[in-house]
Amino acid sequence: MSRAFLIVIDSVGCGGAPDAGRYFNGDVPDTGANTLAHIAQACAAGRADQGRSGPLHLPVMDALGLGAAVRLASGEATPGLSAEPVGLYAAATEASQGKDTPSGHWDLAGVPVPWDWAYFTKLEESFPPEVIAAVCAAAGTDGILGNCHASGTDIVTKMGAEHIRSGWPICYTSADSVFQIAAHEEAFGLQRLYDLCKAVAPVLHGMRVGRVIARPFTGDAEQGFTRTINRKDFAIAPPAPTLCDWVQSAGRKVHGVGKIGDIFSMRGIDDVVKGSDADLMLALSELIGTAEDGSLTFANFVEFDSLYGHRRDVAGYARALEWFDAELGRLLPRLRTGDMLVVSADHGNDPTWTGTDHTRERVPVLVAGKGAGSPGLIAFSDVAASIADHLGVPAAGPGRSFL
Repeated sequence: MSRAFLIVIDSVGCGGAPDAGRYFNGDVPDTGANTLAHIAQACAAGRADQGRSGPLHLPVMDALGLGAAVRLASGEATPGLSAEPVGLYAAATEASQGKDTPSGHWDLAGVPVPWDWAYFTKLEESFPPEVIAAVCAAAGTDGILGNCHASGTDIVTKMGAEHIRSGWPICYTSADSVFQIAAHEEAFGLQRLYDLCKAVAPVLHGMRVGRVIARPFTGDAEQGFTRTINRKDFAIAPPAPTLCDWVQSAGRKVHGVGKIGDIFSMRGIDDVVKGSDADLMLALSELIGTAEDGSLTFANFVEFDSLYGHRRDVAGYARALEWFDAELGRLLPRLRTGDMLVVSADHGNDPTWTGTDHTRERVPVLVAGKGAGSPGLIAFSDVAASIADHLGVPAAGPGRSFL
């Protein structure tokens, strides 16, 4: 019986979204944003030589069709990515009205988001009184810190000491549909932070805010504060059964790697492994060897987005891509006959772009184990339909198999 592996390299878009002009970084529309093409162009021009050098080197993904997928999506030049594809490749267009993590993942899993997300648009005094009251009641505090748009690392540096002194949670947001709470793992308590986020999540979800995110940190004012890997997302549950549910309902196993459990509220998922991207690669490698016949392994590698995209670090993003490509090259020969492995993304985050927000883009879809060729431009939800087709499980939703 066949197995399937769906790997999301978070934010690795390839440009060309037909509705990019409706999405913005500040006052600048996302028209023309292209994560992969612009990284490749920067590398070829010698503008990304910190910790690496030369043209972007992704021979494994390029052989599967990465460069061809970028050119299909947007027509942009892809220096260094010019291989003749030996895999099945496509470029996918998102139907969901968002450029965030849940929208992209749910759509890839066969369920485009049927509503518009709510956002906190005020840069200061961002949250309405009822949200602040809910946080204070759940935390047992007289107030909150933050209440603004902020970078997570910056606000922890700025308010970490006051948080420890007062015990008040640090609450902030971004251009995404998120409500984030930062707290010190020891002074406030990690489990207390999780409990707080879980308690206020229904209030935020009722407003159509997509995620409440626990952002724990450690350290002190003298040595500095550092966010830890113990982030936890409390996301709205998908509005309909996803690929994970389809597979599980057929009596098969579904393994999550990374923040997949958080994104899908553990619906349709049997187990999850968390950690750094390096940890997750080890977990994925193990599942290549141990995952059951007929199973789905769904993985998300977030550090492309969190460490490099939002921070507009072109060289760091390029290093991460080259690391992933080398690791993928070690995984592919270990696939069993009949396995299908898909590499895709959930949105863009062009590190050459203005601002610090995601960018609205198409995403590459690279498939190993299903021969060579291309179905052309597809929908995100076609990925779910194709994996269901491969596994022989009933599918729902708007997607169509490209196999």
